Amino acid sequence: MTTGRGKSQEPPAGGPARHIPVLLHDATGALRPRDGGLYVDGTFGAGGYSRALLAVPGVRVIAFDRDPDAIRSGYDLVAASAGRLTLVEARFGDLAREVRNLGHEKVDGIVLDIGVSSMQFDQAARGFSFRFDGPLDMRMESRGPSAADIVNNESEERIADILYHYGEERASRRIARFIVNARKDAPLETTAALAELVQRAIPGKPGDIHPATRTFQALRIAVNDELGELVRALAGAEEILDEGGALAIVTFHSLEDRIVKQFFAQRSGRGAARSRLLPGEVAPPEPTFSLEGRQPIAPSHEEMRDNPRARSAKLRAGIRTNAPARGLDGGLMALASLPQESRGRGR
Repeated sequence: MTTGRGKSQEPPAGGPARHIPVLLHDATGALRPRDGGLYVDGTFGAGGYSRALLAVPGVRVIAFDRDPDAIRSGYDLVAASAGRLTLVEARFGDLAREVRNLGHEKVDGIVLDIGVSSMQFDQAARGFSFRFDGPLDMRMESRGPSAADIVNNESEERIADILYHYGEERASRRIARFIVNARKDAPLETTAALAELVQRAIPGKPGDIHPATRTFQALRIAVNDELGELVRALAGAEEILDEGGALAIVTFHSLEDRIVKQFFAQRSGRGAARSRLLPGEVAPPEPTFSLEGRQPIAPSHEEMRDNPRARSAKLRAGIRTNAPARGLDGGLMALASLPQESRGRGR
């Protein structure tokens, strides 16, 4: 954990961010930051959302990132924050526990920007992108099993399930078969080797995305348990948000958005039919969030023009009610998990 010192209320400088946060104005606006409020930036990255929150006088921020490189890059912002920013190296799925470890029971707002930051994609040594040849790693924390471990050690069936469920790759079986056949001769150890293999398995058409795009997404999600972390973060946010506090989440693909959409729908009662209870029927739990306005919020044409990463982004937000938290949702965890047995999907 790293925290600032001093009493100055001047907004931090911290230098320019290397990563352009998407839907920054909308996401931070949904939190309605106020003087004296305590907010959580669950995905610190280059500090874009934290900077925006700290620009409001008197706001305090607890920021999380599981990537030690992101934590190190945030030291200058911590120093410039004059005691208002606390930086914690931890997964955002553990945010409720970590906030309580810091001595806080409730917070006034939480923002999450799901996925991989531009800095991670742009570092060849991290292995997140096939744009640069590097080790087939993809670990945000640089520990635990890597993408290379998955493609070289998991069964063909398991690899196909990962590609199908986390990458929505219709050719998952064919790609998995190519991977297993290739590793008989030599292990797949680089991003270029895997990207070339996928391109041989499913040659692309001019104008289409690179054939390996969905495979890389799927492996990254599996390596970092990204969807499981998201579900745990939603439950944790519900637990520690004070009444009237806001939760704002920016997602970048349908898997993430589906989980967030279902969470808010269930927790707000949106879409549920209102009817009288039958004798002996148990009343549904009170909504833990209220939703305002039309959702999701999409980036403007100008933002998409200036920041290509924004094209697929969606923002959903909710306001915490005073109803008791419901805890971890098994249905959402099922969405975040691979099936226990293969269903034979994919070509």
